[in-house]
This record gives sequence, C-alpha cells and structure tokens, in this order.
Amino acid sequence: MAISTYRVTPARIGNSYGLRLPAAFYRDHSQFAGAAGQAEVLDENTLLLRLEPEEPQQGEAEEDSLLLGFFLDFLSRQALKADQGPVLYSEAMAA
Repeated sequence: MAISTYRVTPARIGNSYGLRLPAAFYRDHSQFAGAAGQAEVLDENTLLLRLEPEEPQQGEAEEDSLLLGFFLDFLSRQALKADQGPVLYSEAMAA
C-alpha cells in the first residue's frame, strides 16, 4: 500500500479538542469513516493515531445478499403463478 500524507488541523468539538482530517482522507479510505481508535504519543513531536474501522462491508454484503434472495424468491413466485409459464427472452422479443 502506498503511503499517503494528509494535513490534520486542530478542531474544537464541544468542550473538547480534536483533530480534523480532510475529506480526501475519507474518500481515499472510506473504511475509517466513523471509526474510533486510540492516539499514542511516541515522542515530543510524534503522535500515532490508530483507527479501528467498523466492518460495514461484511454487514452490507450480507444485507445485499438477503435482499437479492428476497427479490429472487419474489420472481420465482411470480413465474410459478403465471398462466403461460416462463417465456424465454428471445421468444418474447420475436412476438
């Protein structure tokens, strides 16, 4: 993975202070959007920020799979209910 550098700016968040990352960071690394983590001070001028991304990709994939399953079930039921049965696409276009 190529190293990318992003400018971080200070931000006041309520009664706390924080660091603001640019939108480009989240565009390039969307897995970190909404992620929590820890900051570790390595020395006087160095801070290591470790983010622990939530794993929405897996959940989204399962949800997509579930929705696709529902849709295919619906299509199967509609095809079984049809009076004439399934019609091939090429036959339907010829008619």
